[in-house]
Amino acid sequence: MTLFSKPSGRVVIATLLFLWALALPFAACAAPVDPDQVFKNASDIMAQGDLSAAVAELQKIPKPAKGEDGEAYARSRMQIARLEFSLGEMEKASAAAKDVLALYPDNSEAKNFAASVAAARQPGYVTFFKDCLRFLPSLLKGAVTTLLLVVGTMLISPLGGLLIALGRISAFRPVSALCWFVIWFFRGTPLLLQLFFIYYGLPSLGITLPPATAAIIGLGLNYSAYLGEIIRGGIQSIDHGQMEAAKAIGMTYRQAMRRVIIPQTYKRLMPPIGNEFIALIKDTALVSTIAMVELMRSADQLFNTYFNVTALVLAALVYLAFTTLFTFIFQRIEYRAGIYEHR
Repeated sequence: MTLFSKPSGRVVIATLLFLWALALPFAACAAPVDPDQVFKNASDIMAQGDLSAAVAELQKIPKPAKGEDGEAYARSRMQIARLEFSLGEMEKASAAAKDVLALYPDNSEAKNFAASVAAARQPGYVTFFKDCLRFLPSLLKGAVTTLLLVVGTMLISPLGGLLIALGRISAFRPVSALCWFVIWFFRGTPLLLQLFFIYYGLPSLGITLPPATAAIIGLGLNYSAYLGEIIRGGIQSIDHGQMEAAKAIGMTYRQAMRRVIIPQTYKRLMPPIGNEFIALIKDTALVSTIAMVELMRSADQLFNTYFNVTALVLAALVYLAFTTLFTFIFQRIEYRAGIYEHR
């Protein structure tokens, strides 16, 4: 009779099989895990779009024992944190980041990620309010520069436009031709190109200008050319009989223009001039290309630093505030200029 036929032998065999079955999980746990293979498997799984399975794969990397290198563990837990964040599991994402901090308290990536998760769990209006408090000081500094550029150009360009318009309608051919050329050139080339030439091109000719001066000159010349044509059109829209009547009572050409013709153009000029100055507010964004830190450049720097669209939204609101303010001002000026027509 063999061993397997005896009852005692069968009991021994059964016992050995049972003990072997119990030992299998422990043997599997004791088997070393290859972190590189785990990361490769997780990457393949993520490529298939199964993020939950990728998390399960990465969790195979165990926590290191005391004295062991925990780089692979920390890397796996940070990847898990990012995947859980993508899945919307904020608690699990935060827990994975805290696992890394428990091992490496000074890990900046885990700290920043934990802070980002905490911020993401806040109500949207709280996050937006905090972003406003963080970004507004820098944006307002840039807005002051933008406002100074607008005001400076508004002081220069109407006077330049008036001189160009009077020269354009002058009977003296050389002056008329020169003013025509100025209008043709500055309206026919991009403002950005003009700013580049003034700031970057003039130094090759021995003329170096600071950014603010270059910006004022570029904007002033460009808008003087546009306003010159607007003012010329306004002057020539006045009936020629007005000039004849003024000369008939003994006025000179200069007196007639100053006292009779030009005052009558004010109301007609306000809408197109106001429109040009509204466009000027937005065109000041171009001076950011010549190293001026105005509103647009401030917003761009903040966005590139924090990758937060709130900076751009706030910049848009500031631009809208400026355009709304100047629109209201020009509407009041237009009303006052034509007040005699409302009586």
